Amino acid sequence: MNHFKGKHALDHVIEARLKGKEASQETHGTELPGHYSAAADAAKDTALVLLVLWTLFQEPYVLGCFAAAWLIWKVGRSAILGWSRLERLHRVIEEERWEIEHHRPQEKEELRALYAAKGFTGKLLDEAVSVLMADDNRLLQVMLTEELGLSLESFEHPLKQATGALIGVVGAAAILSVGVFLLPNWGPAACAALVLALSAGTSAQLEKNQPLPAIVWNLAVAALAFGAALFLKQLL
Repeated sequence: MNHFKGKHALDHVIEARLKGKEASQETHGTELPGHYSAAADAAKDTALVLLVLWTLFQEPYVLGCFAAAWLIWKVGRSAILGWSRLERLHRVIEEERWEIEHHRPQEKEELRALYAAKGFTGKLLDEAVSVLMADDNRLLQVMLTEELGLSLESFEHPLKQATGALIGVVGAAAILSVGVFLLPNWGPAACAALVLALSAGTSAQLEKNQPLPAIVWNLAVAALAFGAALFLKQLL
């Protein structure tokens, strides 16, 4: 019972599921994982920051210098977050592998509790547990999926996530540059709003949320932030 710390096997499974959920979430919150989220977040951040800088300084070279530094930061940060997420996953996998190797009776009891909760009973339950216990690799995969609730397919390589951030920054900077050089008075604001709307709408659709509220809220928050910068510029 030491393995379960005085809990029933099913209670231990619930506790393990919470640990798996923690391992699978992004460092900055549970979000759409991978390069799509990285691209959308980078695009929105880039559009707003460059718009504020243009409003404050009205100098294209300032935007260029900042955009170069911003690109390195956003791509690097996205890669670091990806590596951190993978590191948590590998730690959880190794912990589960160690439990399988050193606490087989308890793992078998957890497995019975899991499949009994699914409706398996009697001989069918015994056979299912015996088959899974006979292959450690299959058992590890089942316990990661069923006990910890991990979907290994959702864990992207950090470099792919960093590529998404790269595309987001470059795309947003390019669109905003069009507004700066063609319509310096109101073009940057229009281009920034376009980037924010497209990024927010795309993210919402991928997450199966309603695009319109996401677009409205993102534009509203961005407008509030931009208005604060403009107000402080005039005040100071």
